[in-house]
Amino acid sequence: MWDLPTPFILKYTAEAEHIDSLNHVNNAIYVGWCQQAGWQHSQALGLGIEDYRQLDAAMAIRHAEYDYISAAYIGEQLELGTWLTQCDGRLQLERRFQLVRLARNGQARAETILRGTWKLVSICMSNGKARRMPEAFKRIYGDAVVTEP
Repeated sequence: MWDLPTPFILKYTAEAEHIDSLNHVNNAIYVGWCQQAGWQHSQALGLGIEDYRQLDAAMAIRHAEYDYISAAYIGEQLELGTWLTQCDGRLQLERRFQLVRLARNGQARAETILRGTWKLVSICMSNGKARRMPEAFKRIYGDAVVTEP
């Protein structure tokens, strides 16, 4: 089901407040869920916002791309997986996402409804300028990179 091994997973249920005028989950909700997953994964790895502040460094999204494959509807059970897929140890990091609708209505298996990719850059929090990754970023994020099987 997953594009890559060992995703960090958040579970969601499509609720009424997620539904837009087209009667499906609004695309902006998916983007927000990706933001949540990215932060929670970073925290689970040991780098939260307080660590970023102490290091005066952050990973900021430079480019985000989302492929909306299918819609999600009220009541559906969803899982969002995320991985770090590249880390150059200097400035750049890549994060990927896959949103899956769990099997429903007699389906035999889950179905991918969104894939996303973020290109992130290391910045200095106090001035917003690019800076080399602190050693903690290189070690923690670098060690978490998952590659194609």
